[in-house]
Amino acid sequence: MKNKAKIATLAFMYANLCFGASDISLIETEYTPITSAIAINEKTVTLSSHGFLAQQKSSFTISGQTEHIERGLTVIHFNSDETFEFKTFDTYSSPEAIDKLLLILKQLQVNKATFAILAHDSAVNGVLKSSAELAEMGFIKLGALKSREAYVMYNFNGVITEKVNDRSVIISEDVPNLSEDDKIYFPRITYKFEPNNNRYIAHAGGEINGVKSTNSKNALDENYKKGFRLFELDIIETSDKKLVAAHDWDMWARFTDYTGALPPSHSEFMKHKIYGDYTTLDLKGINAWFKAHPDATLVTDKVNDPVTFANQFIDKSRLLMELFSPMAVEEASQHGINAMISQGPLMKIKGDKLQWLAINNVKHVALSRRILSAQNELMLQLRDEGIKVYVYNVNFDPGKDEKYVQENEIGLVYGMYADKWVFDTEAKKDSK
Repeated sequence: MKNKAKIATLAFMYANLCFGASDISLIETEYTPITSAIAINEKTVTLSSHGFLAQQKSSFTISGQTEHIERGLTVIHFNSDETFEFKTFDTYSSPEAIDKLLLILKQLQVNKATFAILAHDSAVNGVLKSSAELAEMGFIKLGALKSREAYVMYNFNGVITEKVNDRSVIISEDVPNLSEDDKIYFPRITYKFEPNNNRYIAHAGGEINGVKSTNSKNALDENYKKGFRLFELDIIETSDKKLVAAHDWDMWARFTDYTGALPPSHSEFMKHKIYGDYTTLDLKGINAWFKAHPDATLVTDKVNDPVTFANQFIDKSRLLMELFSPMAVEEASQHGINAMISQGPLMKIKGDKLQWLAINNVKHVALSRRILSAQNELMLQLRDEGIKVYVYNVNFDPGKDEKYVQENEIGLVYGMYADKWVFDTEAKKDSK
């Protein structure tokens, strides 16, 4: 069983897809004009664009170093033979992103800059806005790009070259000698914030011995020692309606080599350990652990009946429940339960989202870090209202781990669902 634990990280990467969820201490925001600069030792760039149907991650590679990109259109601007900057515009979901992209392309052309563009996933929602204008600028295929298509463009020789395919486009080209171009089109926005261990939620109890998503007592014990004080657990029901901690029953069965009917009974659940080593938790065990750790807070996932659960938990004041419908949020508010609204219902709120959150006394939000680019304005509004946004999907995209989120996104958002504790020891100090 222990050998299986060593490879569990690969086997359960999809666990990061799950939804996860103390005062904001933003000091100031800095707009630092630095590039996403990477040394270019060999003058070769590979652009790999994959449309939605390819179901692969798009990327570009320079000198063996790969950057994976998110949904939309990514522009790479070369500052010299040795440095570059890049930015992704979510042109699928954000009309404003299309306007910003068009403006950048005009500036790049006016300044005779060397740049490349590549698409990932679905870069077009219907018809790309300003398609006629793009065609006039020389981006003929970009102006006619269809939903879900792959697309690559570069102008290394001063001439626009475009390639489109239903699924994938992969090109590798030599980058010519470039004169210095110190113009910065994508200034990096960095944020100063006060370190605080309440910014970090241990995702599914946190990682233990390289294994994620165990929801086990051992994970809670280990990650409490490391510095976490907020612990997310996935709460689901056994066949006899007992509440236990497990991501889902198929995963639990693989973790335990269980071959019986799913869901199991409560007694059957308690017989099995995760990988033969890690102790599972039912509600009695959860309550016992939080009683023994009075400075810890439980963050729930999967539960959408706040009153029933809160009445069974040891300390409602140390409970934060991610909820998945406006009705559940309103119910929690009426009974003094701390609610964290999930991304789905938040984005479906009609009208003034901030007003709705204020009326229902919602101070926490859980959403995917993958939507930050497209929802930057909303993130700033939530931050300025003192609403704590915690992002999940950490470690879902290559290179977008806890350290990346800490250095690039904390401050815009309040915190993250983290598998590992990788934060400075000063962050262990609770904010007052």
